[in-house]
Amino acid sequence: MAAITMRLPVARKAAAPPSAPRGGEKHLVAPGDTITTDTGYMRGHGTYVEEEKLIASVAGAVERVNKLVCVKALKTRYNGEVGDIVVGRITEVQQKRWKVETNSRLDSVLLLSSMNLPGGELRRRSAEDELAMRDYLQEGDLISAEVQSVFSDGAVSLHTRSLKYGKLGQGVLVQVSPSLVKRQKTHFHDLPCGASVILGNNGFIWIYPTPEQKDEEAGGFTTNLEPVPLSDREVISRLRNCIVALVTQKLMLFDTSILYCYEASLPHQIKDILKPEVMEEIVLETRQRLLDLEG
Repeated sequence: MAAITMRLPVARKAAAPPSAPRGGEKHLVAPGDTITTDTGYMRGHGTYVEEEKLIASVAGAVERVNKLVCVKALKTRYNGEVGDIVVGRITEVQQKRWKVETNSRLDSVLLLSSMNLPGGELRRRSAEDELAMRDYLQEGDLISAEVQSVFSDGAVSLHTRSLKYGKLGQGVLVQVSPSLVKRQKTHFHDLPCGASVILGNNGFIWIYPTPEQKDEEAGGFTTNLEPVPLSDREVISRLRNCIVALVTQKLMLFDTSILYCYEASLPHQIKDILKPEVMEEIVLETRQRLLDLEG
């Protein structure tokens, strides 16, 4: 019979207090870890107070804004913030609104009054517009939108008032953890490899062939249904597998990391990118290039 090794429990070392971060690095905590014993801090999301200690209730990174301390969970549902770019799927057509799945705890809402009419026409919405709602967007359609407001229960209200938002046509949807999508000034990227990505803050990433010309007159409702060339499909498939590799190795997703990973994967066949040893190799090269860029 094989011998069994047993290890007695040991006291977990407390994380360094948020008042003294080392070189700006984030401190990771597990549920039950003491964040700080300083009573001058206010508790934020992911924390609770017990015996005058601020304790983490979720596993994640400690974040501090002045005297407010919170823990950002490493794996969580999407919590909307005003101005976020999201990719969502229409789940229901209701009176004067659409329900949208955006990877959050509650379905998001897109009001008929919060979207451009086809052609970008600006006018009050009529009963005819309400009857034609299913012609604009129906169940199963994918859209890109911006968070307009967040309700008290955490539900999100969206808008598509800019011509860069609207219905998504041909492409591939990849779902990742929202915590792995880096916040940037823009989340729409035309990559030099011949494809474009929309990095939704909600963890939904849309990869599609870069359009030859921007159709600004359609108001975001006409989708290109022409056959996608094989070369474009190969680029999209490679990008999709590169994103899966980055997510598996827990590397942040933004335009530079995706492009570096794409370039590192070129010596390999598309299907081989998902092999663990290849995945580790190309992500290691990507991480090194990112470190060199920062240095």
